[in-house]
Amino acid sequence: MEIDRDGIAALFAARGRLAYDGEGITQWQHAWQCGELARRAGASPPLQLAAWLHDLGHLMTGLVDTPTLRGHDDRHEALAEQALQPLFGPAVARPVALHVQAKRYLVATRPGYRERLSADSVRSLALQGGPMTPQDCEEFAQQDHAQDALRLRAWDDLGKRPDWQPPPDAAAALRALMRAVSP
Repeated sequence: MEIDRDGIAALFAARGRLAYDGEGITQWQHAWQCGELARRAGASPPLQLAAWLHDLGHLMTGLVDTPTLRGHDDRHEALAEQALQPLFGPAVARPVALHVQAKRYLVATRPGYRERLSADSVRSLALQGGPMTPQDCEEFAQQDHAQDALRLRAWDDLGKRPDWQPPPDAAAALRALMRAVSP
């Protein structure tokens, strides 16, 4: 699916109120929280933008519920990568593409990580291939942007707080960040 910067803003405006099942937050809240966590961590503007847009693919599918509840992997990371690559280049698109693999890597390499995942993340983990094998872990770790994907994954896991609301100017902040990042 081809999209431009205005189309990204329009997707959030139209579909950002969709809720994550069992997590008590919307797509918009999650996007903002992840972007804000990245900003507070001192991430580069491209990585901040990747944090904002890592779940954009969920909005692009047109689905109105939680696909994992029906046993469906919507491949949101691949959809988002395709859309983001021509707009912002690999520094944004690759961490987005790899954030699902980062989860699989962390489950395989960090004891107790799986137990900290949300119910939806656990369901999606099973649909996405489960924990990586040792060889898969080695291959993942050697990819460009793998370290950025691991940072993004940490923000993804933390950015699920129902009590933390985006400020009124959050959409303007996203648009400014999109203007600041070019391929």
